[in-house]
Amino acid sequence: FESASYGICGWRLSHLSHRRRADLSLILVKLYYKNKQKPFISQWCNDFESTKPNRKLTFLYLANDVIQNSKRKGPEFTKDFAPVIVEAFKHVSSETDESCKKHLGRVLSIWEERSVYENDVLEQLKQALYGDKKPRKRTYEQIKVDENENCSSLGSPSEPPQTLDLVRALQDLENAASGDAAVHQRIASLPVEVQEVSLLDKITDKESGERLSKMVEDACMLLADYNGRLAAEIDDRKQLTRMLADFLRCQKEALAEKEHKLEEYKRKLARVSLVRKELRSRIQNLPDLSRLPNVTGSHMHLPFAGDIYSED
Repeated sequence: FESASYGICGWRLSHLSHRRRADLSLILVKLYYKNKQKPFISQWCNDFESTKPNRKLTFLYLANDVIQNSKRKGPEFTKDFAPVIVEAFKHVSSETDESCKKHLGRVLSIWEERSVYENDVLEQLKQALYGDKKPRKRTYEQIKVDENENCSSLGSPSEPPQTLDLVRALQDLENAASGDAAVHQRIASLPVEVQEVSLLDKITDKESGERLSKMVEDACMLLADYNGRLAAEIDDRKQLTRMLADFLRCQKEALAEKEHKLEEYKRKLARVSLVRKELRSRIQNLPDLSRLPNVTGSHMHLPFAGDIYSED
């Protein structure tokens, strides 16, 4: 392993990061103690800058996987990678479109929530990605929940999402990575040579080694990109779960309020109905004035007051 070039070492690490993360972490620690991590980072940076813009996000997904796995064994690799990542974010921000920035913003949110980097590095990453503009967060990204805490220890509930935001979040999952049948088929069709390190001993010449290297690199990019998409989907589903929980809580509160209103208006209706019933009963007991004699059509006139009280 020590005599391997960066090219072979790099794609081995890339491959193992998706197949056996525990092995990857162990290898990264060995690299650090053998002063191998800095050449690895330097070469990653060179490869990142020289790759096509549409593949840069894949490199950053791979970096995310490597950083988070190496963090379990110590902060050294993550610390050394920090300035490279900041420059990579600047590179992506200047070359890629808003869609790519949106995906990269998800990675940044994960690093922030999991405290992968200190606040000063996170601020540099935000500045590199968003510039002077503050990042526009989706409604469900405003919900901050510590995954390591109990639900009972959570603070006050978040504001419920708007119905349209909830619908959009559900629609976004229609094209989720887990439902990409084409990629599933491509991954299932990967040759065994790119999945078993033990088979590397069968390489006998440079030509076959380079051919296998190309196959492994393609497989690495495929898996790194898909793992990144799956990580983003998982984040989206967690956020959607929180949205649904807040939406359900809001609906339960609204339901209780409407049920209370319904009972109140039922009582009002009962009182008004009682008044109507009593009024009808009283109206029926009143005399019918239409049956009284018609005095207005007669020639007889009622006496004047002066005639009644006149002196004899």
